[in-house]
Formats: sequence, structure tokens, C-alpha cells
Amino acid sequence: MAAQRFYHIGFGHDDLGSLPPSIALLSGDPERSRLIAQTYLQDVRLLSENRGLNSYVGYLPNHRPILSATSGMGAPSLSIVVNELVQVGIRQIIRIGTCGSIQPHVPVGSIVISNAALCRQGAANDIAPIEYPAAADPFLTVALVKAARELEIEHYIGITASVDTFYEGQERSHSANPNLMRSLQGITEEYRRLNILNYEMECGTLFKMAGVYGFAAAAVCGVVAVRTVTENVIMPKKDIAVNNAIATAIHAAAS
Repeated sequence: MAAQRFYHIGFGHDDLGSLPPSIALLSGDPERSRLIAQTYLQDVRLLSENRGLNSYVGYLPNHRPILSATSGMGAPSLSIVVNELVQVGIRQIIRIGTCGSIQPHVPVGSIVISNAALCRQGAANDIAPIEYPAAADPFLTVALVKAARELEIEHYIGITASVDTFYEGQERSHSANPNLMRSLQGITEEYRRLNILNYEMECGTLFKMAGVYGFAAAAVCGVVAVRTVTENVIMPKKDIAVNNAIATAIHAAAS
């Protein structure tokens, strides 16, 4: 298997060099993966742009090798990428994403560090039973919290709702589908009362995969919308939120 280039990610273990990384920073957006590699890493090398799943290998300032990879949008794509990353030797994964807050005290521009997920995702059900816990690795999570504190980045720690769809699954009424199923009407308020902090689309499946496969996973997401105010992403503050999430993950990985 060592010489194999995997079908989806487009690279294999032998492409990672003589000192292969064991940790990956995983972004849904290929441009975010490129930004991380080009801005935060040293001696960066492009591994693959196959299927838009851009992957880069480089070094942190402390000379630790690290991978910046792309999961694509949503849990089905992430599940494929993560499976192949584990096969090339990755043992720690930090998801760097964006999210919508559903609590009024979690503002745009801050970050949410997920310690667990309410997992409403079909892909996860192919990994483990619906009752199987979707929990982040406690040590990676503590490293993210410590990093956010040291960088003085506003952060919140708690439970994330991971769902499969951006519009219907997150109870957005302003979309091409004005007819939300009754089972989804009022679900955001229900989650709010359950003290869930935010919506996103990947980390529940990532956490279940980590438990089943035996690797460590954590997630940090920049808040780009506050659903108590609007359904829309606040574009002028998106870069602030994303950069805060990236900086936190990089600092944690370096530690």
C-alpha cells in the first residue's frame, strides 16, 4: 500500500517524503487549504489538486511536518478523504471550518471549539450506529483551547450540531425550497434550548470516524453567521473568523 496513490486524494505515503507528517489540518474549502499552506507553513510542497482536493505538505515553525488537506463540502466527501488520509499514516486531524452560531452570546468573528457533536448525518451512520458517540479527542481539544487563550482569541467550547445540508438541515427558510419539512420546523430553537452552540456539516462524522478508526480528531470553526439575527453569512467578517480558526489550529498543532 505504501507506493499507492489513492484514487481521491491523489497521493500516497511515498509522496510524503522521508519524514512524513502524522497530523493534518483539514479544511472543506481548497482555497483555505492553500491559504494555510502558503501563509503558515515552511518549505511547502503541493501533493495533489485531484478533484479539487488540494493537499500540501510542509513544516511548522518548530520543524514539525504537517499536512494541509481539503475534505470538500459535507460529510460524504470528508469520509472518503479521511479514510485515505488514515491509510497514508495520518493519526491526528484538526478540522478548520466555518459555522453558524445558534446562541446569541456567540458572535461573528469568534471561534467555536467542538468537544462533541449532535450527529445528524447519513455518512456517519455507515461508520457506526446512530447511538455511537461523536466526541472530539480531549487532548487535541484542550490544545485548541489553550492556543485560543494564548492568542487571546474569543472562543467558545461546547456541542456542535453536524447536519448534512446547509439550507434545509439548518432550518433556512430563505432558499429555493420554502417548504421545510415539519420535522425541521423549530429545530434551531430546540437545539438552542439543548445548549448546542452552532451548526456545521462535517465534524460529527469526523468524530465518529476517529472513534472507530482509532485516530485523534478535533474541530475549530470560525463563526460567520449568528442565526438569532439573520440566516445570512456576514461576509465582511468572514476572513476574521477564518483567520482566527486557522491561527488557533496552527498554534495547537505546533504544541
